[in-house]
Amino acid sequence: MDVVRICSELVKIKSENPPGDTTEVAQYITSLLEGLGIRSDITEGAPGHCNVISREQNRALMLSGHMDVVPAMEEGWDIPPYAGIVDDTYVHGRGSTDMKGGCAAILTAVERAMNDCGEVPVALAFVCDEEGGGRYGTRYLIEKQLIHPCDALIAEPTPAFAPSVGQKGICRFEVEFTGTPGHSSLFPVVGDSAIMQAFSFLAWMDTLHNRVYPQSPVLEEIIEHSIAISDMQEGQKGHELSPIFRQIMYNPGLISGGERVNIVAQKCRLMMDLRLPWGCDCDDILGEIYGHMPSSAKVTPITKANASLTDPGSFLVQSTANAISSVYNVASKPMVQWAASDARALRKAGFRAIEYGPGELCGLHGLNERVRIDQLRSVEEIYYRLINTYREKYGF
Repeated sequence: MDVVRICSELVKIKSENPPGDTTEVAQYITSLLEGLGIRSDITEGAPGHCNVISREQNRALMLSGHMDVVPAMEEGWDIPPYAGIVDDTYVHGRGSTDMKGGCAAILTAVERAMNDCGEVPVALAFVCDEEGGGRYGTRYLIEKQLIHPCDALIAEPTPAFAPSVGQKGICRFEVEFTGTPGHSSLFPVVGDSAIMQAFSFLAWMDTLHNRVYPQSPVLEEIIEHSIAISDMQEGQKGHELSPIFRQIMYNPGLISGGERVNIVAQKCRLMMDLRLPWGCDCDDILGEIYGHMPSSAKVTPITKANASLTDPGSFLVQSTANAISSVYNVASKPMVQWAASDARALRKAGFRAIEYGPGELCGLHGLNERVRIDQLRSVEEIYYRLINTYREKYGF
């Protein structure tokens, strides 16, 4: 198998989420594994939401990737998003970075390792629904005990020189504000606007955002490195990215309210997304939020998870960093991220999980997504060396 060809063929198979149907791409990966002599099963978290897992799951290392991609309309793309076009430098198309390139690198690295010795100390999991939160993918596999705690590498796109060992926490909730309606000509003397209640709450959210959470010396060093790495990836200035790692970030993603322009609003609904730094407890933050709501407001938590971290001194992290260093001839050090992924659910279930994979982060979820061919090959080599490191340690 060739990593470029496999990536291109995976891109050509549409697996947009929504709707989240990964049947065809799961069948394709299963056929490749069968050709390698790896027995695998397709299991559905819901109809059409297919996951592929190797039958031998009691292994020291699990390599995992998600098969679903965010939707893409052809409008605005220089190359049709599902053409899987390959030129001298890139594989183009939706999912090439996030993260069918990573899935391709897993498959070809495993093939190389099996050609060496015939068996590898590796479990495989290719999942659906990462883009939808993992309910039918990784979380389903954990709930059904189809995968088991071990070291886990997720092939999510990362900076080339740094595995990601942690993510900020997440707190999503919905608020329904209830006011007292009245004629618009009398407001604000008469009436209590639900929209203005929401406005006052959002103004208070800056109080939470402005807090800086101190970290341990080890994590502080990792955060400083993460800021420097992110500067290079995002083209930002360090002082602009520093709050992202150390403070609560918040986004009022959805808001709707009011009945008519001439009525003081009786109802307003707001959906919030908070990203929490290490040392910030989600339940404590929700408690503060409840205390700053009007008594008539109804708060409904949707997602709650504190920030997570895999020990940067662990065998998995050090072995991955060593493989990166040897391939790129650099000093690789781990980083942390501000966004969420399946690693969060894996860590909660007892896995030592990290992320490392190929891709252009600046094109993530955007137009003209692509992945460099040389990076695909480098990451394949890193996975191959990591597999051999586990083989040597565990005697395969």
